[in-house]
Amino acid sequence: MKYFTVYASKNDTDDIGNGIIDVFTKGFRIRRNENEYFIQSKTLFNKSKITIRIISEDTDPDYFDKNIPGMMGYYDEIPFEDENLKGLVLTQISVLNTMIAIEMEKEINEEQMQLFTSLLAQIGGIGFLPNGTLLDQDGLVIVYPDGKSGPAKFRPHGCTRKIMGHEVTSEEGEQRKNKTIVYLNEKGISFINSLPQLPPLAHYQFRTQEDIARRAVALLIVIQYACDVVQGGDIHESKDFFMNMLQRYGVDEYLTNKERDFFHTEEPNRQEAVDISWQYEAYWVLIWALGLVDTLDFPDDVCDCEYAIKVVSSCESFEHFYVKTSMRNKAEIMDEADKIYRLHWACVNSRIHEQEAPAGMNESIIIERRRGLFWMMGHLDEEWDHISMDT
Repeated sequence: MKYFTVYASKNDTDDIGNGIIDVFTKGFRIRRNENEYFIQSKTLFNKSKITIRIISEDTDPDYFDKNIPGMMGYYDEIPFEDENLKGLVLTQISVLNTMIAIEMEKEINEEQMQLFTSLLAQIGGIGFLPNGTLLDQDGLVIVYPDGKSGPAKFRPHGCTRKIMGHEVTSEEGEQRKNKTIVYLNEKGISFINSLPQLPPLAHYQFRTQEDIARRAVALLIVIQYACDVVQGGDIHESKDFFMNMLQRYGVDEYLTNKERDFFHTEEPNRQEAVDISWQYEAYWVLIWALGLVDTLDFPDDVCDCEYAIKVVSSCESFEHFYVKTSMRNKAEIMDEADKIYRLHWACVNSRIHEQEAPAGMNESIIIERRRGLFWMMGHLDEEWDHISMDT
């Protein structure tokens, strides 16, 4: 293997050169020519030559236009043993905008591989090996070429520029951000001022009340089926029952492709079922927006699942359910989205520093609330299973 590639999602590439110098400062000579670095060992014997090229969406947009779709197609074809991980990998690939290509004259040895994974840690992102193996920024395997999961606890990362575009600033966005910061201060939760504003309300194309209501009902049904899978019940009986429920409420078309595949597979994956069952928290946000839940409590405890089921099960039809709903003010939804965005940063920051989430928060609740809120807002027109979770 003579090649090692780092892909990342970055607002700029200014820090990459410093990372290269930090990693190769001892025992190597470094020569730079614009976005290329030529590195040669100082040892008398077994000299090695390394070429590192930096390509970004700014310097070579055609490369990313041509290659990112192909990379997504490649990993989409791999039979991942963990479908949730597949979604995370595809989400990560979709926001990549920087490539650091490392080329050796000879095969990469173990010592050199350690240097390259050190550079990966400096830059962030994912490491790509020629056989298709993906590594996280700590050098741990995310997924092998055959779809087998590695030991990495992978979460995608997207820079704010790639996820949200160049920051859209407004007086409205600043007021909303400052309102959240007051809330965070009251709770004793850390924050950073540099985390961008959310764009103003006029920037978003909100989902309709009916779309939110139908999605809520479809989601609750697939969650109930997932819970049966987790509990090891009669899967065929459960599947028939809940597929009939989808038809009864007329919401089959509001399943995601991932959920539809989960319903139709002969042997549903238990971990995927667990992941879907956590989406009670996303569902809770939907019925809050529909006026069926009064307030969104602090995200330190799970929602009232019994009530969550009852709001739909007590209705004989979708129409019966829908007439009970009343769409919440969009500005209020935006306020909650800004709050959950900054709470998510606090959770991630604590996790990176190997600390407990502040104020007893549960990051899984926050992730699912964010999914529901950003989906309702139409954030970047992203689909339910691929809502960006950048912080």
